[in-house]
Amino acid sequence: MPDLVAELAERGRSLAPEDRSRLVELLLESLHEPPMTDVEAAWDAEILSRVEACERGEVQTYAAEDVFAEARRLAP
Repeated sequence: MPDLVAELAERGRSLAPEDRSRLVELLLESLHEPPMTDVEAAWDAEILSRVEACERGEVQTYAAEDVFAEARRLAP
């Protein structure tokens, strides 16, 4: 079985310097992408549930101006 990583590295070496640099940046960025955790999935589901409830008119909403006025009143 051919070594895919070695093959890709060899092909990468044939790229122009700017393209190699861009490829390296993309690969490094991919290492730092946080994986989707159970907590994130739960938050996504919660957000969707709340948006749907709001769209169905099941939640009481408040004008932003009123919320900010109350916040200023509580923490001057």
